[in-house]
Amino acid sequence: MRFLGCRKASKECRGKDTNVPGAYNMRRNGEEMEQLNTSYKYLISGGAGFIGFHTSKALLEQGATVVGFDNMNDYYEVSLKEARLAILKQYPNYKFIKADLADKEAVFHIFETEKPDVVVNLGAQAGVRYSIENPDAYMQSNMMGFYHILEACRHYPVKHLVFASSSSVYGGNDKVPFSTEDQVDQPVSLYAATKKSNELMAYAYSKLYKIKLTGLRFFTVYGPYGRPDMAYFSFTKKILAGQPIHIFNNGDMYRDFTYIDDIVKGILNILCNPPKEDRKGAFYKIYNIGNNQPEKLMTFIETLEKCLGQEAKKEFFPMQPGDVYQTYADVSDLIRDFDFKPSTSIEEGLTKFVEWYREYYK
Repeated sequence: MRFLGCRKASKECRGKDTNVPGAYNMRRNGEEMEQLNTSYKYLISGGAGFIGFHTSKALLEQGATVVGFDNMNDYYEVSLKEARLAILKQYPNYKFIKADLADKEAVFHIFETEKPDVVVNLGAQAGVRYSIENPDAYMQSNMMGFYHILEACRHYPVKHLVFASSSSVYGGNDKVPFSTEDQVDQPVSLYAATKKSNELMAYAYSKLYKIKLTGLRFFTVYGPYGRPDMAYFSFTKKILAGQPIHIFNNGDMYRDFTYIDDIVKGILNILCNPPKEDRKGAFYKIYNIGNNQPEKLMTFIETLEKCLGQEAKKEFFPMQPGDVYQTYADVSDLIRDFDFKPSTSIEEGLTKFVEWYREYYK
């Protein structure tokens, strides 16, 4: 697995030893690139979460030092988060701190004592539908929590802050594929509104304090050690138990399902490549990371049934509040800047997930 890394021309991004063969790669625009810098310390919020776990593991496997922090909330089964952490703690270059993004003092203490080079903010209250039931959690974690990360980066400068946004910011946009140039000012859920707000806050902090920031709009991420609240995970559990699955909008929905390994490749490519200063004085960039190939929900379910060797009992319902009809990522920026796009098919991705699921829950 090859990862791009730091821009050769950037003095602050040069490392002592990348430990990765093949010193440089080329962007499609001809700019020379370095590999991932493993002499850095990477701070990852949401470190016990789905994407945080896989990103941490990939960095650790490359020899980097990783500090993870997470509040270990019970939004879904804590035992799964603990299982992820048990794997990460096997690496001598990993440290975990239990802390909450909403606790400004705790966040500042981590920055002061750990002195990270690069920060990856993956900690947030996830879930579109849950934001309707429990909006307070989203304001605390996604708004105040991200504000605390920005303030910490302001007072304890880092080389790059990469943060998770979401495809949900596109709301009910009719134009497809969704481009980072599209207007995204009509969210259909509070979760989406918090993610768009994060992007606006990030831009302001970059312009005001010259913090180098990159936001990543993830598209329907799935894979081993995933989130049990996601449809593919809950479908698997119910199909194997012989229980009916709930299919919304009568199955007439499209999603740009993106396998976790592709998400991690995208993140690691970007980590040491902070954006250049724009015409207005901000160091800020947004990327979509999606498969660029939306699948009809019913096709996804049929593929899952084949992987499980079992047909689902299906119950159909109208569209739920906060849901959108389709997601479809335009990844032309990702291709142009990193010569990379997600490519894992749902057949390959779901096969790997089902293999993991059967082993983990046996």
